[in-house]
Amino acid sequence: MTTITPLHHIRVALERNPYDVVIGDGGLARLGQQMLDAGVQAGRRVLVVSNPDVASPYGDACLNSLRAAGFSVELLVIDAGETQKTPATVAEIHDAAYNAKLERSSLMVALGGGVVGDMTGFAAATWLRGIQVVQVPTTLLAMVDASIGGKTGVNHPRGKNLIGAFHQPRLVLIDPSTLNTLPEREFRAGIAEVIKYGILGDTALFEELEACPDPSTPAGLGSERLSSILQRSAAAKARVVAADEKEGGLRAILNYGHTFGHVVETLCGYGTWLHGEAVAIGMVAVGELGVLRGSWSREDAERQRRLIDRAGLPTAWPDLAADAVLDSLQGDKKVRDGRLRFVMPTSIGTVEIRDDVSRDEILSCLERLKG
Repeated sequence: MTTITPLHHIRVALERNPYDVVIGDGGLARLGQQMLDAGVQAGRRVLVVSNPDVASPYGDACLNSLRAAGFSVELLVIDAGETQKTPATVAEIHDAAYNAKLERSSLMVALGGGVVGDMTGFAAATWLRGIQVVQVPTTLLAMVDASIGGKTGVNHPRGKNLIGAFHQPRLVLIDPSTLNTLPEREFRAGIAEVIKYGILGDTALFEELEACPDPSTPAGLGSERLSSILQRSAAAKARVVAADEKEGGLRAILNYGHTFGHVVETLCGYGTWLHGEAVAIGMVAVGELGVLRGSWSREDAERQRRLIDRAGLPTAWPDLAADAVLDSLQGDKKVRDGRLRFVMPTSIGTVEIRDDVSRDEILSCLERLKG
């Protein structure tokens, strides 16, 4: 007798167009039925967008599930990697949408990591002025963060994710078994976002990761802890998004570590560091800024750095010219009225948003990071 793993549903309770994050092993084989359950009518045209690393092991399962549910499906395989996250690739998706004769009632499905999810979501937001998208993340980082909340977009040569739109998915389906083929480096990059949730408000999660003998691999975490991490991270993201869909206030806390992290990605060249690795460096950097400003303790900063290091993530600030860093920071999309906003830690489990960080403080922080 075959045992079917129950699926765990987490509601993203938006005032308009709420949706579910569905989590469970074997979920990919049930994607078609989950879309029907979400109210998508059978017979709709669907364009699945993936990359070679994901389409090879999981493409057939995705397509078969959708066809079994009565959908008309086409698959587009795009090149993998952050360097492909450009308007040119989105144009490629638009071309495929035209060839597949996608209508306003059609959908796109993003099968892959954060890069595929961001670009497919943006392509859906801009095709025929907006069609629906379903996110099926296959990396840990995308599962706990990028697939939930409707942020879509691509990079500009001068900054990360400067071109984009808010476009909420119709459904997010997370099948943890897809992590079995995820490279270890990619898995560790996702742990950076999990650590972020610990700093933002889940002290118990942070302490659980500290107590884990090896938080850098699925085997080190164990299946039960990994399932708990996925559910708690998704629930945390869902709560914040429901309270502040378009980052008018509270949602900005999710950018913890990202302000400095985006500088690292931009100045070192897209693809040099994975997004989660850059965020890890960014968390250490903003932690040092917090110590400099007296907003949190050296002890907490060291706890954060040790956990990031034990997760197999980088902690050292790269050799970047200070002027280039300042220029990149001013081009960040989180600048408001010319003032840069930092998500500053105050303890393990609490942060605050500050827009009063001076140029001299940033320069002093960069000097400390060299040390």
